[in-house]
Amino acid sequence: QVQLVESGGGLVQPGGSLRLSCAASGSIFSVDIMGWYRQAPGKQRALVARITSGGSTNYADSVKGRFTISRDNAKNTVYLQMNSLKVEDSAVYYCSTRVETTTYRYLALWGQGTLVTVSS
Repeated sequence: QVQLVESGGGLVQPGGSLRLSCAASGSIFSVDIMGWYRQAPGKQRALVARITSGGSTNYADSVKGRFTISRDNAKNTVYLQMNSLKVEDSAVYYCSTRVETTTYRYLALWGQGTLVTVSS
């Protein structure tokens, strides 16, 4: 079974930091672009950041300069370092990617989501 497992969410005060992790596991041959999305109550899910297998990145304007996405290709893992957190960053964060399995199938995957709450 191929899946994404996220970790690292929680409660943090404004101005604080959190690091999210997301690991792809299972019968994986290769992992394509990896991304983080977030969904706040009453809002649509939106892209936060994404990174290619070669390390090229792009970010939502609202997080530029505060969040950093990175990946470890050997571990099929993507990270999101979130600094200078604001109340409006509170949301459920999801990772997403597309993988090629060892049986040459392409699967689009979503993690289960991890809650980030920024509050004093």
